[in-house]
Amino acid sequence: METNASAYQLKMGSQIPDFKLKGVDDRDYSPASFKAKKILVVVIMCNHCPYVKATLPRIIQIQKDFAAQSVQLIGINANDSVNYPDDSFDKMKEVADEQHILFPYLRDETQDVAKAFKAQCTPEVFVFDQERKLRYHGRVDDNWQNPQAVKRRDFREALNELLVGRKVSQPELPAIGCSVKWKY
Repeated sequence: METNASAYQLKMGSQIPDFKLKGVDDRDYSPASFKAKKILVVVIMCNHCPYVKATLPRIIQIQKDFAAQSVQLIGINANDSVNYPDDSFDKMKEVADEQHILFPYLRDETQDVAKAFKAQCTPEVFVFDQERKLRYHGRVDDNWQNPQAVKRRDFREALNELLVGRKVSQPELPAIGCSVKWKY
């Protein structure tokens, strides 16, 4: 069913938008860098957003928990770093080190990649299957503020369902977070 919102989000089943971005480790990454992985996850994120700060430990734990099952996360920060200096590449390196981010954390300076993903907020999760088709889009879970109060672990559930060959039961849920800070 098409909605007005459909024009503003990547359609379920869409191929992953291609990109080549530099990570905080000063290496370039693209979707092809992870072609051997069963599932590739892109998380649009940043450094300063309170929603990202609150959920980042859960996102990092998901990478730890699913790495052995051929799941790879990538964080992409596209925020305007002129008006939001906490989102600069240098600050990304600091945050990655301080928070022990164990997945590539990439800088989208031009914001072209975030636009290709039709990203709206941080954090926003995009899960792609082995064919790199979008199978889940949305939130990390149902309570960004309090991990103990979480009742639905939507991102985890999507990964679990895909890994056993099932369709994701709730493929689209609204992402909860700060808006992407676009350049003007």
